[in-house]
Amino acid sequence: MKSEALGPDNQLSGRKRSKRLWAEIRKNRMIYTLLLPGLVWLFLFAYMPMGGLSLAFKDYKANMGIWGSPWVGFENFKYVFRDPTFIDSVWRTLYINIIKLAITFPVPIILALMLNELRMKRMKKAFQTVLTFPHFLSWIIVSGIVINVLSYDGLVNSTLSLFGLPTINFLGSESTFIPMLLLTDIWKSAGWGAIVYLAAISGIDQDQYESAQIDGASRIQQIFRITLPNILPTVTIMFILSVGGLMSSGFDQIFNLANAATKNVSEVLDVYIYRITFQSSTDFSFSTAVSLFRSLVNMILLLAADRIAKKLGGDGLFR
Repeated sequence: MKSEALGPDNQLSGRKRSKRLWAEIRKNRMIYTLLLPGLVWLFLFAYMPMGGLSLAFKDYKANMGIWGSPWVGFENFKYVFRDPTFIDSVWRTLYINIIKLAITFPVPIILALMLNELRMKRMKKAFQTVLTFPHFLSWIIVSGIVINVLSYDGLVNSTLSLFGLPTINFLGSESTFIPMLLLTDIWKSAGWGAIVYLAAISGIDQDQYESAQIDGASRIQQIFRITLPNILPTVTIMFILSVGGLMSSGFDQIFNLANAATKNVSEVLDVYIYRITFQSSTDFSFSTAVSLFRSLVNMILLLAADRIAKKLGGDGLFR
């Protein structure tokens, strides 16, 4: 009886909320109109393709299509986890990307702090332009530059030969492959990543710096007591997003810089998916199963990083 008595009231409040929502949409219709193309793009290219994930649970036959192919359940995943090459690629992916996260993640933060300390505006803009420019180069161009500089007849080895020093096999050595990944990644992305932190720094109340100067705080003290604490929420969010991509970052870079001599240290999960999809006997069901596994692990890592950040008292992505 109580639930029946409350029913009409709940329906009435629901109608009121609905009316308020539509009134808000009508009031801000121009903003929602600008938002509409992005929502359409998101639906077409992010949500509709999710239907293709059903391939992971099917034995795909090209003549039968995605929906007509027979359902096999988790058979593809059984084959995936029986492949030792897959297991090796998973650990190799985590190893490379954890090293990259530990070494390259702080670089844009340090770069943003250094740029923020420059008082000459022209010099600051010049540095920003030079450091941001590599971001707009594709990894094909970057790999071409690296090959021309580090190959046997490249700039570095030619200089070594000129002084009678032994040449170094930079591109064909497994020991130099990961350092090369780190250096090229820093050179290409650090300047662009620093923009996010510079934007966060620009939003800090300048009165805090003026009060610190009056109290006699040095520039270093202002960085550690004012700048870093204020941009910590931004750093936390960027770190969580980086952790959420540990299983899928770096394909373009590794694919263009790797070669047969470095295969044992360069075949990460994305390269493995590419190889089994396009370079061996084509099995779209198998590769979709691997891709789905990768996405699930990324989601778990993202949620775990978000939860840990909240436990430590920071801000997370989700409330």
